[in-house]
Amino acid sequence: MDLLQKIRTIPAEPGVYLYKNAEGEVIYVGKAKNLRSRVSSYFHEGRWEDAKTGTLVREAVDVDYIVVANNKEALALENNLIKQRKPRFNILLRDDKTYPYVKLTLGESWPRVYVTRRLRKDGSEYYGPYFPANLAYRIVDLIHRNFLIPSCKVDLTRFHPRPCLQYYIKRCLGPCVKDLTTADAYQEAVRDVKLFLEGRPTDLARSLHERMEQAAILQEYERAARYRDLTSTVEQLQERQRIAAAEGDDADVFGYHYENSMLAVNLFHMRGGKMVDRREFFWEDLPEFASNDADTEAFHPGEFFSALLKQLYIGQPYVPRNLYVPVGFEDREELEDLLSEQGADKNVHSTRVHILVPQRGDKRSLIDLAGTNAKQSYDQRFRVLKPNARKIQEDLQERLGLPELPKRIECFDISHIQGAETVASMVVWEEGRMKKSDYRKFIIRTVEGVDDFASMREVVTRRYKRLQDEKMPMPSLVLIDGGLGQLHTAAAALESLEIINQPLAAIAKREEILYVYGQEKDPIALDHHSPVLHLIQQIRDEAHRFAVTFHRKRRQMRDRSTELLEIPGVGASTTRRLLEHFGSVQAVKQADAAALSAVVTRAQAEAIRNHFSR
Repeated sequence: MDLLQKIRTIPAEPGVYLYKNAEGEVIYVGKAKNLRSRVSSYFHEGRWEDAKTGTLVREAVDVDYIVVANNKEALALENNLIKQRKPRFNILLRDDKTYPYVKLTLGESWPRVYVTRRLRKDGSEYYGPYFPANLAYRIVDLIHRNFLIPSCKVDLTRFHPRPCLQYYIKRCLGPCVKDLTTADAYQEAVRDVKLFLEGRPTDLARSLHERMEQAAILQEYERAARYRDLTSTVEQLQERQRIAAAEGDDADVFGYHYENSMLAVNLFHMRGGKMVDRREFFWEDLPEFASNDADTEAFHPGEFFSALLKQLYIGQPYVPRNLYVPVGFEDREELEDLLSEQGADKNVHSTRVHILVPQRGDKRSLIDLAGTNAKQSYDQRFRVLKPNARKIQEDLQERLGLPELPKRIECFDISHIQGAETVASMVVWEEGRMKKSDYRKFIIRTVEGVDDFASMREVVTRRYKRLQDEKMPMPSLVLIDGGLGQLHTAAAALESLEIINQPLAAIAKREEILYVYGQEKDPIALDHHSPVLHLIQQIRDEAHRFAVTFHRKRRQMRDRSTELLEIPGVGASTTRRLLEHFGSVQAVKQADAAALSAVVTRAQAEAIRNHFSR
């Protein structure tokens, strides 16, 4: 059955259709209220003038379809299939940046709180997203300070001999050590954190007040004072939230700039009537839809924003009440219904979601402002304007989830040939530039043969044991040249030194994917234009260069010393002194007895002269 015959058999019901090429790859996913009508419309001659449709029809050799109950189900299914299949002719949200959530690991015996950007079905509770991104980190820090629930990566399935620094500075209850806390006290703190993150400050304040009075009756005044301070903190936060809520609704505002088949979009997040953050998106592969006719417009704003809003908001736990977009699109009402029902199901918001296209007034001014910023983003991205060092540091902090602005990065690499002359390097990036005076070379002492993991463990242990002994501060980030194996090896070395909560990441050589320790299931694939990726690559490449250079020097010294070691009476230490003094075996050959006697004994000098004279 050819394609046109198959189309005639498609039912006239709502659903999703998938066009495939000759290799069986899905090249386009769409949805329709009437599948037969929509799919057959692609073959009307008038639509072939559209660049994208013409190219799609020429490549399509087959079509599949899935029938659903209504158009809202079709919207959700279309979004899922686009994310799974990534069809070439669909507009794809390639930017992997997401806003952070606070994760409470209720599935663990001793729950902890983390900042994460991925939602998983793992028994944990997720709260957010938070704007701006550092708000999530400030909330987690507040939880550490007030509720003493940690974010550490220590194995809490067993007890340890002593707690880490977080316990001593009163930011953790110490569940890692036996008898420092009880299960009841810890679960009480977890319940408080849950109430706090759920936005139920009144219930939390009431519970804390009751416990404060009970502790006072029992004359446990220190515990009562702690409950008093917690109550005060919660009431202050509650007052701030009331003020913010009174100032305005939540809204997301979109603007765009399209030029030369490249597109930049800006998204303003308005919370409580104030702009709290801005997000940028870029597309540069739109030429795939270009037509042979120069006058044919390849970019359709309505179709684009329909696809973008679906990928941004469907399946998300929170959607703001108003979405302001610069243009309307076909399935706007259906998407409004779907997002409204989605929020009601999750008990996140009870009001309806509105997708609006303002034409005048303050709302239109906001869209125009977002468009102006999109033009600036376009210029900075595609006209190659170099971002300043501070901006790169801020982006690096946000993408890797670092607790503070990165000021110093130490990067490690291993170099050898089949296990021979294994060495390691450490290079340092500090305040925007490579700091060569702090570079370090390591000769691997405890590892025989090829074992990069053991070599990395030795180097990281030696480096940070020395920092501990000298009472020097740890770097903002430890970067490993390697994949997950090297990352976990470095983490084990730090844990053996009782160094925890140290920011640690690895960059895989071929894929250029970043793995952050503690978030290995959520690898970071930075855009190849990203200044953050360029900085990490620069540091990684410098570590590799430094390690290879040192390895070559060691290998050359080994090769050059072979002939000298054949001379009776000349050992390894004598050979090293000769090469360090003369620089090469050739210079040793040309040296006279007097010159040799300045470095070795007279007997050794004569043996060397006799060896080379023969």
